[in-house]
Amino acid sequence: MKRRDAIRVGALSLAATLITDTISAAAVNLENSSILDEHPAADGEYNFIIAGAGSAGAVLASRLSENKNWNILLIEAGKDFDPEANPEKIYSSNIIAANLDPRYDWGYKSVEQQYGNVITAPRGKGVGGSSNINGAVAGRALKFDFKRWTSLGLKGWTFDDVLPYYKKMESTEHGDDQWHGRTGPFPIHQMTMDYITPAQKAVVETALAMGYQKVDDFNNPENNNGAGPVPMNVVNGVRVNVGIAYLSSEVRKRNNLQILSDSLIDKIIFENKEAKGVLLANGTKLFGKQIILSSGTYGSAGILMRSGVGPAEDLKKLAIDLVLNAPVGKRLLDHPFYWMNFAAVPEKNTEIHPVVGAQLWTNSSRATSAEEMDIAISPSHLVDPSLSPTGSLFTLGLELMNCVSEGSFKLASKDPAVMPLIDFQHLTAEDDMLRMIECFKLARKMVGVAPLKDFFHSELYPGKQVQTDAEIRKALLSGVSTLQHPCSTIPMGKEGTKNAVVDEQGRVYGLKNLRVVDASIFPEIPLINLNPTVIMTAEKIADQIKKG
Repeated sequence: MKRRDAIRVGALSLAATLITDTISAAAVNLENSSILDEHPAADGEYNFIIAGAGSAGAVLASRLSENKNWNILLIEAGKDFDPEANPEKIYSSNIIAANLDPRYDWGYKSVEQQYGNVITAPRGKGVGGSSNINGAVAGRALKFDFKRWTSLGLKGWTFDDVLPYYKKMESTEHGDDQWHGRTGPFPIHQMTMDYITPAQKAVVETALAMGYQKVDDFNNPENNNGAGPVPMNVVNGVRVNVGIAYLSSEVRKRNNLQILSDSLIDKIIFENKEAKGVLLANGTKLFGKQIILSSGTYGSAGILMRSGVGPAEDLKKLAIDLVLNAPVGKRLLDHPFYWMNFAAVPEKNTEIHPVVGAQLWTNSSRATSAEEMDIAISPSHLVDPSLSPTGSLFTLGLELMNCVSEGSFKLASKDPAVMPLIDFQHLTAEDDMLRMIECFKLARKMVGVAPLKDFFHSELYPGKQVQTDAEIRKALLSGVSTLQHPCSTIPMGKEGTKNAVVDEQGRVYGLKNLRVVDASIFPEIPLINLNPTVIMTAEKIADQIKKG
């Protein structure tokens, strides 16, 4: 393998881990069914069955079980973890995507993209979901994002509507009380220039030298366009995932909350378009008055489709009986991501931890306003430095935050053990490509400006031979990856409008007693990493459920 190909492979996979193409049905066991025997639901029926214990499901289970009159069953396909003793690949903030370990990652891959490339698409498996394996950057969506959501006719989703829930989830000592919460379960630590690596610090200082403003708090909506250290849900090097934060040992003591792990859900049990329960992959049936899907952008869409809720033509091809013709999976949104890898001067690039910690987040020339912060450049240390001729390496990650290219999600089989068909279609919209080319050129410009240029030895990937717009375009299309922010396969919207599947509270149109609460319901992709907005969404909808 050529050196620069090895660099790209190293960046995309992070390890030479082999990922299987199917989720083994053998992974499902019901040893934990004893939990159900110890705390059975009244009359064999739960008030709420929550399908998926990720960033949304863990929040919902925690908040809904605050009502002692409700019996809550939280079902998770992956492992449960002691909230005070997570495995290293989950708790270490310097390990991203669990190094693709199939114990903690679903092993999703895309179908072949335009240049024949297949994109590895990590998603967290286990209590905590993708918050177990993400980069732990705890950025909120922008006012711009919620203006877009409400422009679609959605009520209750202005920035002022959601701010109380961002504050409710948060515990931080940083920033102004106007914007921040102090007592929530989810700790957010604002990184400082003293804590990030020399290369990350150089990126911030270079951006300032180029005229960008210094940002001390990216979660302050009035002053977040520029460069600086990022907020992270990391405490003393530990990634505080949502399972740790919301399903603490104290929460788990509640007699009305049961967690059933290692249990893959096949489909929802319907009776006359009313959700009655769920069917596990091993044939076990569990019944509840309300069913909430929180299995993520891929998982929730897959469960709905296997249950007969989705595009009629697609379900017919798989011999799935139709319950409701709905545009599930017709629209998949994700942030495109591209790695630019540079050989570094070892004497300058002396630290590689934390692996992420700073960014330049700003607007391209194609943005409609300064608040449309559509591009970002994030320095990181995720690639093996032995791939550099100097033995030292840093990466500039190019991130397109506002994108219009639409992918799709389909089932390959009605068997829940078979991998779905994920088609990102990154950068296929010309506007997306032009913004990303601009981001690429900005990164190239930055490595020529002090102090970052003092770290620069040579460009390893894509390499100096890529110069013209046509060459950059080809490099981007052949090397684009996912920032691991998929959403919008089951979007909120006004009933009857294109793509709308659920209402403002996640209730599925045309069906009873069924909600979806996770990133799949976002009507548009936020211009930032998704995890805090998923948590906020679950907080908000849990509150609405409790209020009736």
